[in-house]
Amino acid sequence: METAEVLKRVRKIEILARKRIDATFSGEYESLFKGRGMSFDEVRPYSPGDDIRFIDWNVTARMGSLYIKKFVEERELTVLLLVDRSSSAFFGTKRRIKSELVTEISALLGLTALRNNDRVGLIIFTSEVERFIPPKKGKSHVLRLIRELVVFEPKKTQTGLSEALAFLNRAIKRRSVVFLISDFMADISTYEKPLAIANKKHELVALQINDPAEKRLPEIGWAFLEDAETGEKIVINTAEKRFNSLFAGKSERSENSMLRFFQRLGVDRLVIQTSDNYMPKLLGFFRKRRKKASKI
Repeated sequence: METAEVLKRVRKIEILARKRIDATFSGEYESLFKGRGMSFDEVRPYSPGDDIRFIDWNVTARMGSLYIKKFVEERELTVLLLVDRSSSAFFGTKRRIKSELVTEISALLGLTALRNNDRVGLIIFTSEVERFIPPKKGKSHVLRLIRELVVFEPKKTQTGLSEALAFLNRAIKRRSVVFLISDFMADISTYEKPLAIANKKHELVALQINDPAEKRLPEIGWAFLEDAETGEKIVINTAEKRFNSLFAGKSERSENSMLRFFQRLGVDRLVIQTSDNYMPKLLGFFRKRRKKASKI
């Protein structure tokens, strides 16, 4: 794309995102993520009623009386957008293709983090990590991230969730809020271990982006289909009821397996379709997570 066209698209996405970042959404983001991290500040003498789990036994032994560790809330967060740009991301049959929806949602999250004075970084991956922009603050930085998502052209075609998560675990030392945005079209067994590690090290949120046609094919008769990631080709009759039944059944089993997988690892997942109005879904998801966190 020409530079003027790129700037125009980035500006359009920014305006759209800012319109959707109202006080409600920004407030939900802040109430959910702010204050979830605590850092050590100092030690002070123990007072009756203090939590005994925070007694500093080393200082207590040296001073001969009880001292307790004092922590302060970390007001500044690091937000990582871990974005899948494998070939299946460029599929869509409804309002937009998946990659366009991912760019919109990433812009929304990045600009919300900017409003809350957080650092934001970006990892774009296919079967390998193809782009890494370390977390920083500032409007120009967030606009750069949006631009990267607009113009990025992947070198590889397949999905490497394991490689992306392993890179995250190596490169990002500080505990961060990580939005893993993908269609998760990969064998669960290949990325289970690094996903579990990432979920322990960071506050991980999985945003699964799908298209309705991936769950139920439209009945258009004979069709030629090609797997965007593997190149496998087949010819099918989408009007055949038996085929549609088998396809829908396989999709349902895959969804149930994915649901159990994320539940077992304790990773919160939100599924968004290319046909969805995603704002109510994101708000509801954040509120649900906040309520669950308040009970822990």
